[in-house]
Amino acid sequence: MTRTLATLLMLTLPVAALAQTAVAPATKAAAPAAKAPAKPATKPKAQSASRTEIKSTASNVAAGIAAAEAALTPAELAIAERVHVGHLPCELGSSVSITADPKSPGYFDVQAKAVRYRMFPVTTSTGAIRLEDQRAGAVWLQLGNKSMLMNQKLGQRLADECQSPAQVALAQSLKANPAPNLLEPLPAAATTAPVRAAPMGVAPVYPTGPTPPAAK
Repeated sequence: MTRTLATLLMLTLPVAALAQTAVAPATKAAAPAAKAPAKPATKPKAQSASRTEIKSTASNVAAGIAAAEAALTPAELAIAERVHVGHLPCELGSSVSITADPKSPGYFDVQAKAVRYRMFPVTTSTGAIRLEDQRAGAVWLQLGNKSMLMNQKLGQRLADECQSPAQVALAQSLKANPAPNLLEPLPAAATTAPVRAAPMGVAPVYPTGPTPPAAK
């Protein structure tokens, strides 16, 4: 009986040891299965300027430009009323188109070939009509019988001898009736008729009357 119990104990101990060995790795393997706590989601960085702010800034800039364009003096607006608009042919087959801006009185779009200028009137001491695009350095000079487009920054004349119908009519009138040249001398003034010698015994007649001038 004693031997039988001892034999059973000897058989039971290896089985228990094997069971503990099998359970221990499973316990260790289960530990890494726990998930780490999730990190809070990072918020996106705020943009420097939103689209709404950009649109608002652009609108303010446009409003400022419109306000600046509207600030013309009465003298400048009077000059703008005398500007010849439309399609003006020029020499060498070129042409210039001038269009008044209905939204900004006194401002004009001047186009020559593929170049367009934004111009406004400027007062001059000579009375000539002058339009300028100060940013581009372009000048439109309108005289009585012709006009010209110049670029002062480049020192070039872009178009010359440009004429509207009114300027063509004035040019033809000047050819038929040229204005007097101020450099030519004026015609000599008419002289008084010379005093003729009277026959003997007849009193001479002077231009001022029959009475001779007082003798010295």
